[in-house]
Amino acid sequence: MKYKITYHQPNNHYIDIEYTVDNIKTNELLIQLPAWRPGRYELGNFAKNIQKWEAFDEKGKPLKSEKTTKDCWKVQTKGVKTVLVKYNYYAAELNAGSSYLDEYQLYVNPVNCLLFIPERINESCELELDIPKNFKVATGLKSKSKNKFITKDFHELADCPFIASANLKHHVFTEQKVEFNLWFNGECKPDFKKLENDFKKFCKAQINAFGDFPAKDYHFLIQVLPYKAYHGVEHFNSTVITIGPSYDVFNNADWYNELLGVSSHELYHTWNVKQIRPIEMQPYDYTKENYSVMGYLCEGVTTYMGDKMLLTAGVFDWNQYAKTFNELLLRHFHNTGIENYSVVQSSIDTWLDGYVKGTPGRKTSIYTEGALIAFITDVFILKNTKNKKSLNDVMKILYNDFAKKNKGVSDEDYKAVVEKVAEKPFDTIYKKLIHGVGDYTPLLKESLNYIGSDLKIEATKNYNESYLGFKTRYENGKCLIDTIFPNSVAEKQGLSVNDEVLAINGIKITNDLEQWSNYFNTDNQTLTLKKELGLVEQKQLNGGKTIYFKQYTIAIVDSKNKNFSCWKG
Repeated sequence: MKYKITYHQPNNHYIDIEYTVDNIKTNELLIQLPAWRPGRYELGNFAKNIQKWEAFDEKGKPLKSEKTTKDCWKVQTKGVKTVLVKYNYYAAELNAGSSYLDEYQLYVNPVNCLLFIPERINESCELELDIPKNFKVATGLKSKSKNKFITKDFHELADCPFIASANLKHHVFTEQKVEFNLWFNGECKPDFKKLENDFKKFCKAQINAFGDFPAKDYHFLIQVLPYKAYHGVEHFNSTVITIGPSYDVFNNADWYNELLGVSSHELYHTWNVKQIRPIEMQPYDYTKENYSVMGYLCEGVTTYMGDKMLLTAGVFDWNQYAKTFNELLLRHFHNTGIENYSVVQSSIDTWLDGYVKGTPGRKTSIYTEGALIAFITDVFILKNTKNKKSLNDVMKILYNDFAKKNKGVSDEDYKAVVEKVAEKPFDTIYKKLIHGVGDYTPLLKESLNYIGSDLKIEATKNYNESYLGFKTRYENGKCLIDTIFPNSVAEKQGLSVNDEVLAINGIKITNDLEQWSNYFNTDNQTLTLKKELGLVEQKQLNGGKTIYFKQYTIAIVDSKNKNFSCWKG
């Protein structure tokens, strides 16, 4: 399989692609564009970005072809030995899983835009880039010659994004005999000395946790954007991260910590998902959904361990780590869907309604709930082994006994390995939290207490959240009702999700509903609302003693607790 990528008018955002297939032995050829991309377990529609699509034989004669599904083409190949497909792809979106072209860069996630033949997916591939001479290429691809790359199969090619640009900033360091590459693209002033110091610590901690690294090198491809951004996508020996705004990434401690957090998360995926993989995704099938209940392992454990590794490695102190944990708690307890959908059900449904909020109060998050379950499981193992073993041991077994033997992991396999390591039944956590919609609070408190910490529960700082039962979001200058707590004052008085709040007690709202609600406090609060169909109504809300949305935070009670030291690692 051979691919050639070029472009002529970058401001139009169209990438030109040539795909050559030799050794045709059939009268028809089905050519597929991936229906989804690993790292985001939802159906995509990449074919919508293709404007032109033509097929030719080895003599340049057009071949009859037709589109048979949303992302598959059938080409008539009777008597034909070689097929050349010429098409273009509109690359005008820049996030960690997309492709983008302008005069400054060619950024391609191959799984978005490169065709393949399903029955020949294991054949080797060659990729050639026709790019400006002063462009460098940041990628985990193996180089054949300048701007030419080879892969053992389409799986590898699809999993190796690249950034070609004249403005790349590059730094290399070695840890545990692995070459790590830091690539930055966009307006930024990276402090490579500080970056290397922090990155080396968590890279070392993760390699030590698993015993080895599954690749010879690794590439952090970091797109620094001029606006607020935060997104990462894992790959076999690389990750693409988008983060911004540029002026904050290295000048604001919170944003720098966000960069460390997403980088540690994506690196952990090198083992968990890229190697340790749900049985339904071993191997990936790019033609359709790969339904799996194991989002709690893929993303939940990775979210938990990615953050914890920063604490273990000494990159984060307790206060920095606690901040990330508190964010998990807030997202969990302020999601009214936790009483209706299990994390297993939500794992299946990522394919159906993606990663958007969706129907109010319906589903949970494989990231948030999965991470809290991972923490509870980690402490469960520590308690039952007298701190001799932990979730690290589970993940190492999954890596050595499943991933290295090219075996996928099932839901039942995970339960069995946890029980093997803990030497105790895993039924309570497995049934109540993974497969059920049980209350996390008792097990969270118990687990936190074990490591010398406590769960503090109090009213939030915002009166409208705590005592009226609704939260807002601000979009395009509008204050919109975002979440309504079941059976709250807000629900009983007729507020609806997506109502626009125009005023409170006759005062116009300008991104300050919470401040005014706090000001009026226990007074009558009359909201002027614009309903979705355009009607304007007034609703009077009076808070009582019942607290709906609460603030949940963790605090160290005993930092010298031996259990804390063992948990921290």
